[in-house]
Amino acid sequence: MADTKEKDTSASISETSEGTPIKSKNADKNEAKRQAKLAKFAAKQAKANSSEETEFVDNTPVGEKKDMSQPMASSYNPKAVESSWYAWWEKQGFFEPELTSDGKPKPEGIFIVPVPPPNVTGSLHIGHGLTIAIQDALVRWNRMLGKTVLYNPGIDHAGISTQSVVEKRLWTEKQQTRHDIGRKDFIEEVWKWKNLYGNRIHSQMKRLGGSFDWSRSVFTMDEKLSNAVVETFCRLQEEGIIYRATRLINWCVRLNTALSNLEVENKELTGRTLLSVPGYEPEEKIEFGVLTSFGYPIENSDEKIVVATTRPETMLGDSGVAVHPQDERYKHLHGKYVIHPFNGRRIPIILDDMVDMGFGTGAVKITPAHDFNDYEVGKRHNLEFINILNDDGTLNENGGPFKGMKRFHVRKTVVEALKEKGLFFGTQENPMAIPTCAKSGDIIEPVLKPQWWVSCSAMAADAMKAVTDGKLRITPKTSEKDWFRWLGNIQDWCISRQLWWGHQVPAYFIKIANRDQDHSDGAYWVSGRNRDEAMRKAKEKFPDEEFELEQDPDVLDTWFSSGLWPFSIFGWPEQNDDLKNFYPSSLLETGWDILFFWVARMVMMGIKLTGQVPFSEVFCHAMVRDAHGRKMSKSLGNVVDPVDVIQGITLDKLHAKLYEGNLDKREIEKAKAGQKADYPNGIPECGTDALRFALCAYTSTGRDLNLDILRVEGYRKFCNKLWNATRFALMKLGEDFHPRSDSKKTGKESLPEQWILHKLNQAVINTNKALYERNFMNATTSVYSFWLYELCDVYIEVIKPIIDADISISENVERKRSAEDTLYTCLEAGLKLLHPFMPFVTEELYQRLPRRPNEDVQTITKAKYPLEVPEYNNPKAEEQFDLIFSIIKAARSLTVEYNIQSNATIFIQVASDSLAKFLSTQEQSIITLVKGAKSVNVLQKDDSTPAGCSLSTVNDEINVLLLVKGFVDIDSEVVKLQNKLDKTTRALTSLQKKIQIPDYESKVPTDVRETNETKFKSYQAEIDGLNNSIQNFLKLKD
Repeated sequence: MADTKEKDTSASISETSEGTPIKSKNADKNEAKRQAKLAKFAAKQAKANSSEETEFVDNTPVGEKKDMSQPMASSYNPKAVESSWYAWWEKQGFFEPELTSDGKPKPEGIFIVPVPPPNVTGSLHIGHGLTIAIQDALVRWNRMLGKTVLYNPGIDHAGISTQSVVEKRLWTEKQQTRHDIGRKDFIEEVWKWKNLYGNRIHSQMKRLGGSFDWSRSVFTMDEKLSNAVVETFCRLQEEGIIYRATRLINWCVRLNTALSNLEVENKELTGRTLLSVPGYEPEEKIEFGVLTSFGYPIENSDEKIVVATTRPETMLGDSGVAVHPQDERYKHLHGKYVIHPFNGRRIPIILDDMVDMGFGTGAVKITPAHDFNDYEVGKRHNLEFINILNDDGTLNENGGPFKGMKRFHVRKTVVEALKEKGLFFGTQENPMAIPTCAKSGDIIEPVLKPQWWVSCSAMAADAMKAVTDGKLRITPKTSEKDWFRWLGNIQDWCISRQLWWGHQVPAYFIKIANRDQDHSDGAYWVSGRNRDEAMRKAKEKFPDEEFELEQDPDVLDTWFSSGLWPFSIFGWPEQNDDLKNFYPSSLLETGWDILFFWVARMVMMGIKLTGQVPFSEVFCHAMVRDAHGRKMSKSLGNVVDPVDVIQGITLDKLHAKLYEGNLDKREIEKAKAGQKADYPNGIPECGTDALRFALCAYTSTGRDLNLDILRVEGYRKFCNKLWNATRFALMKLGEDFHPRSDSKKTGKESLPEQWILHKLNQAVINTNKALYERNFMNATTSVYSFWLYELCDVYIEVIKPIIDADISISENVERKRSAEDTLYTCLEAGLKLLHPFMPFVTEELYQRLPRRPNEDVQTITKAKYPLEVPEYNNPKAEEQFDLIFSIIKAARSLTVEYNIQSNATIFIQVASDSLAKFLSTQEQSIITLVKGAKSVNVLQKDDSTPAGCSLSTVNDEINVLLLVKGFVDIDSEVVKLQNKLDKTTRALTSLQKKIQIPDYESKVPTDVRETNETKFKSYQAEIDGLNNSIQNFLKLKD
């Protein structure tokens, strides 16, 4: 038996009980006192926190190690904890890849991650935070496993986005266009922008704790990477894979450039919709989602053939009307023509199986130069391709009387003109998707233009084969399915962009004197790694001609240079040591939404140019959405800068940041409203570690991640728990504590020690397994549970009496030292286990731990990651301590149920002597972990049940009793116990019916029968215990 009252003045690390207490007479008074104390404590903490935040100044010289000689702060302050460490890590070169003495990767293996380069257009958002949190967790884990690790940073020049931003800023600040200042000066303006915001992005990446090797940082417009771009274009053009052709492309009027299909977003409309369009007055709305029907007059006839279109303005470029060859309604019109009502053009009626006879009138207008489907029909029937649009979205000379008008103004005017001619046949609502520019929001126009194209089918086949052959692993499986679906239907890739910012196309038009030439004809073009090479090629083509070379003014699609990223960052095409050591990479981690945008192109280009798959694994994380499931959008005000979560920000400052971007006034007001709704009090300071941990904890195999930023604050509290636990442990260990030379077991460990070492080992196994499987949710759950629910809530609590015991008693000395050694082992391993997710707080706390003898590890970033220790594995200790904890839970429930908050007397009634002997050795642990417990008494099977106790059954061998006499009304307690007895009796009766069915032994599976048997014994034991309790309470009345 144990009987003690322990006064614990240390930081609280114990559990909170759950349940609905039965109030005693003084409960309300006690609750009022408790609330007053809590309020006082909260005020004190707020004052302390405020003071600490105000007073903290980082006095550590940049790059120097933080002074750890000062006492630990009383509470966790992320600003203080996260200061100085990154600069020291960077200066010490901890993030540079370690090679052997002969310059080769270490025998432990390599882990290479090329960071997906963020765009230079501004600042990182929370999606980038997710990318870095996941990648850096894997990078730090592999570095701690002893591998040669490289996390290579860089930034993308983002052609369209960057040019758009700088053009808008140039106009806002100087009322100038890029054409006003010329290409050279405009490019200089963009470089100024890059130097300003590129540095800001680097700063954000460091704040997020990414362990990048900054000595290798690259930019896609650097000379090294630009050389790779030029080499790639020339090689592929020489092989005929890159070719020149006039084809239908996606044209953005607002940005005045071509776009790939992947840069076009389809906006779904359910019917008639009025939309604002860039380039038109804000109050002017353009009608979409309407099908307009009009008639074409048949040549030499009064008859009309009715067609329908959602884009009436394109009828000015019609060069055919198609009907199905089997459509009886139009067989008499086969071979005939219609006359265009505005220019008199003869338009043939053609026969094509693609026409759906059941849709509309069964007659379809064909505009080959402005519709992708019509383009194919036009090629099949050799129709005229009539371009009606200028690059600025106005109509050209083919627009006839509408020349010079804006395209959507023509839409209205054409309809009015058709009405005047009696050719208008009405409108109807039409659900449809309209193509919009992902960058500008403008409505995309299909137009014919000569461009450079990449033939993709053969390279796509190789990319699919890499996955089929197991050379490339894509997870999750849904993304692998997307891979085959997209690549299996790949189209040739338009790589020309009508921009100034980017890699200028290294192709030259051979302008021959006194000859009419077509710029779309590839025969007059050569590529060149420089102008001299282009000149040599041109002379070989036209040796007897006088000519000049004109370099194509267009630039290459940004994704073209990004597709070379895994090997261009190492200096390809130069064959050097970096390329040999670090290519192919180990992992490409990115969002699933750019799997085809970017990942597929890297794989295609990598295999084609280097003969190797550029990385062995692709992990696609979810798309980060806001707490409401909405896509992050600047205009909604829900785009979050991760630094704002790290350091906190007021609502006013959130509003102010909106003015730094490219939103117009209306969008700013909308965004401000969104921010006010989501963050009425701003965003609280959470710290980098809490943010990283939250992002990893949220990560699953799903496609979307709905992130409530305010929930990240919960993980700051977890950081505070770590801080308090470690601070308490170091205080208890004392300054004179010196850990043993290793963490091997001594054989003298108590049951709680054996249990916590077993739990540590399980956490180590599960965390390593989860990281290997890229299951970040399981990895974070495993390490979180160990720290919070096992180390803090149980082990640290249970050893308090042991560590505080009187060491003048010799047996206490050994117990105390053993408990301390186990505590140190758990702290050391626990911090290492957590480090990949929370680099700053773990480094800060690790630096506070005393080192084992002969250990010379400078930083936790280079410490060995915990691996399974077979001798820690102890299922028996786990089973025994889980039994103890079941007793503790039962006792806690009883004390809460009866609102006994102190001086609780607990009895444990057991069915065997061996069990009684075992539990007697654990009485102190039970007292420590049951709040308010004064004593614990183990009753042997022959001992009588104490009178005035309430009962809770743990299993068929153990009942937990709480002395409630003097705390409760006896009559009401008898009623309560009788209700429990009735309920348990009914459960027993129901179970008996199940096990008494015919052929029970043969029909019911063994595991089910075993479970039923356990339940049966438990119910019987509970009924016996409840009957005894009822009788004891009734005796109290006599």
